[in-house]
Amino acid sequence: MSEQPIAATVSVDSPLDREIRIILEKGVSMSERKRQVAAIETSFQRFTTPERARQLAALCFTKTLGTPFLPFDLAEIALAETGGHQLSATAISSKGALGVWQLMPSRAKSHGYSPRDMKNDEKCAEAAVRELYSKLQMAQGNLERAKKLYCGQGPQADFYIKKIHRIRQEMLAVQEKQTERLAMGDTGSITR
Repeated sequence: MSEQPIAATVSVDSPLDREIRIILEKGVSMSERKRQVAAIETSFQRFTTPERARQLAALCFTKTLGTPFLPFDLAEIALAETGGHQLSATAISSKGALGVWQLMPSRAKSHGYSPRDMKNDEKCAEAAVRELYSKLQMAQGNLERAKKLYCGQGPQADFYIKKIHRIRQEMLAVQEKQTERLAMGDTGSITR
């Protein structure tokens, strides 16, 4: 009599299923991520066209899925870096940083992207997430310090983190107003 192999029950998750599970395990609800995207889109519209604002906000959502970051984290870097340049994909800093998320060519290359790739919003967002993740490791898990390191060091980085805080407060205020409008419904009074 030959032994029959024991069949193991294997769950086959799609990549999306795994990303959703990771996010839910972190305690960040998908609805919170979506609320952030709506506030990001509104905030971005102050600097660029509604269509571009929507596209960049969507990138902040999709490129942070399955990472330790939220859409706000990526959006505030974009606003700090190129808000004054209409969130332009062709923005180049005086030091040579490229794209909406302003990566130096050498840093982009270290993440597998060419300087030309930084003109592509999607690739630039991916490189920015990788860069922020590498800074998070350097900062031993301290996200605020990682964002500061994203800029560099010294007085410029100190100013940068203050700018990031101001941007975050502005986006939170937009999000709160949007939530209030939803709660008030069409009648103008809070629905219960």
